[in-house]
Amino acid sequence: MSSRGKIQVTTRVRLDDPDDLAEHYTPGVAELAKRVAQDPSVLARETVRSNSVAIVSDGSALLGLGDQGPAAALPVMEGKAALLKRFADVDAWPICPVSREPEDLVRTAKDLATSFGAINLEDIAAPRCFTIERQLHDELDVPVFHDDQHGTAVAVLAALHNALKLTDRTPGDTSVVISGAGAAGSAIARLLLKADFSAERIVVCDSKGALHSERDLTGEKQWLAENTNRGDAVRGSLQDALRDADVFIGVSVGGLLKGDDLARMADRAIVFALANPDPEVDPDAAHEHAEIVATGRSDLPNQINNVLVFPGMFRGLLDSGAAKVTARMLLAASHALAAAVGDDFDREHIVPSVFAEGLVPAIAEGVAGAAEND
Repeated sequence: MSSRGKIQVTTRVRLDDPDDLAEHYTPGVAELAKRVAQDPSVLARETVRSNSVAIVSDGSALLGLGDQGPAAALPVMEGKAALLKRFADVDAWPICPVSREPEDLVRTAKDLATSFGAINLEDIAAPRCFTIERQLHDELDVPVFHDDQHGTAVAVLAALHNALKLTDRTPGDTSVVISGAGAAGSAIARLLLKADFSAERIVVCDSKGALHSERDLTGEKQWLAENTNRGDAVRGSLQDALRDADVFIGVSVGGLLKGDDLARMADRAIVFALANPDPEVDPDAAHEHAEIVATGRSDLPNQINNVLVFPGMFRGLLDSGAAKVTARMLLAASHALAAAVGDDFDREHIVPSVFAEGLVPAIAEGVAGAAEND
């Protein structure tokens, strides 16, 4: 037997008799169509567009599975749509184009934008994801949110905000090593810079070690080398970069580090090992050297996961009628998420549960408030 998936379409109006049909289909719908043609703003107020998100993926960076293609992406994006409905009452639909060309994916999203109030890009491999997101951001009049970039960065910043409080640190005095220079790592670095972390004290590492200005780099990695690790103070391997570091953030691959590698970090270290399903370092081993340990897993304390962010983010974007996703909105969402854990947070409870009452409304309110000020 088939489950027929996780989502379905339901009606919001009665269609029980000929009068209902005449009102909501022909001839009654013609009046709404004419009003939309005369005033496009009617579309957002009186059609499904006001509450709809297109979740667009080519399956080229699917979960921790790598490139599995658009067909394999469909059940994953369907699950994302189910989460948006469950937590934020947002209607979303998976769109999984076959083409891998950035210009084709951009064209597909632009062609669909009439029907949706926001676009969620998901599981698209770097560096194509950067090109696609930035072009759509510039050319569309609806917000474009790349969850692998923006959602991850917001969740990490919120968790880090609370972890710094517990370890008596401030952003400007905290040294951060990020493992992974793809979509998530780049977005985390960019948002940390917006949140007053020091460009000199953020180091991003790829599989070859620390990014710095004397390496032969292009695209996003070149930007990271120019805007983090200022002065090229850190070179060499990831393990070299960890010496005296306050924070490790892993958004790369599992099993990258041994517990003893963390021994070179500063006292009261913070370790976010977020690779799924296997973290960059064994959490038990990490606890021997770090005061606070977080992962992306739901079976361990301190799960840092995008589901904490995107339901409230899209609720706020749709409710505000925002045309763009901005840094101000991302920071507002992060502040709301950090505050939602309450006053009783501790080393094993630095972020709230996704089921926490009031989480989605708090993030949505923060995003909508930021939209008013942009």
